[in-house]
Amino acid sequence: MITVVHANKREVGKRSVMSALRKNGFVPAVVYGYQIESTPIAINAREFEKTLRKDGKNAIVTLDIEGKEIKAVIKDIQRDSLKDKLVHLDFLEVNMSALITVEVPVIVKGRAIGVIDGGILQQPNRMLKLSTKPSDIPENIKVDVSNLAIGDTLTIGDIRDQVNYKIASSDSITLVTISVPVIEIELESSSVTDADKAV
Repeated sequence: MITVVHANKREVGKRSVMSALRKNGFVPAVVYGYQIESTPIAINAREFEKTLRKDGKNAIVTLDIEGKEIKAVIKDIQRDSLKDKLVHLDFLEVNMSALITVEVPVIVKGRAIGVIDGGILQQPNRMLKLSTKPSDIPENIKVDVSNLAIGDTLTIGDIRDQVNYKIASSDSITLVTISVPVIEIELESSSVTDADKAV
């Protein structure tokens, strides 16, 4: 079931209007895309936060703009860095039968052999770009790291054939690495220094 988000059209260009909206519990937003011109709107901030918690950032929503309903995805979310409050939203109207590009989180599953041996698991990139129909957007992509040893890396190229979606990101992007423990690196460095002193 697609969540309905109620919105009202708003004025643009006036800072006082934007401030009044936020003061009254609304967040300014804009919707554009498939069959709609760029339209400034305002959405109840508290209600939208509930939608985010329930459906996630990649959910399709039905924007009800004063009685006109359109299907859209959340394109961008801006927050106040100090208060973590919504500042602005971008929505993209979508053609439900056409492919769109979205970012979804990468979730690691399993315990890597390298971690059991004392290595450190790192995720340089936690998001993955997919090209998919709006109705098929997954909440996340899970990758199994059980067989990764110390020094191993897992790239997008390694998982491309294991994912039932078209990945739009480059094969060379690293998702997971199992690094050598810091203490082991320090011990090796210390040994080299001692050997140099002996010479």
